[in-house]
Amino acid sequence: MKVLLSIKPEFAFKIFEGEKKFEFRKVIFKNLDVKTVLVYASHPVQQVIGEFEIDHILTSNPKDLWERTKAHSGITKEYFYEYFGEREIGHAIKIKKVKKYIHPLSLKDDLKVSPPQSYMYLDNNNI
Repeated sequence: MKVLLSIKPEFAFKIFEGEKKFEFRKVIFKNLDVKTVLVYASHPVQQVIGEFEIDHILTSNPKDLWERTKAHSGITKEYFYEYFGEREIGHAIKIKKVKKYIHPLSLKDDLKVSPPQSYMYLDNNNI
């Protein structure tokens, strides 16, 4: 199964440049069968620019999560703590293998879906 994640363009591109090896989430998808993430670079790009395989998902308190991921986070410590705020638990998706699309996909025209707030499950009918 695949999931579509909305990611700010500056971070989405860092994933495909190899600078960002973890994608951080306040809420993680419940379906543990998800193996692939389609990356939707949000406004102003508004396209699915590629995908990556999930190595594993770390779930912990933000302090521990930062210590375990900071070398490959692709973000600043300040941004990390601002993002998680007062949350007690955070998630870090470890990126395994990336595939940047030569021709980005349109959510509306190619996948027939609307932009997700955070994430959306995709089945074979979408892709």
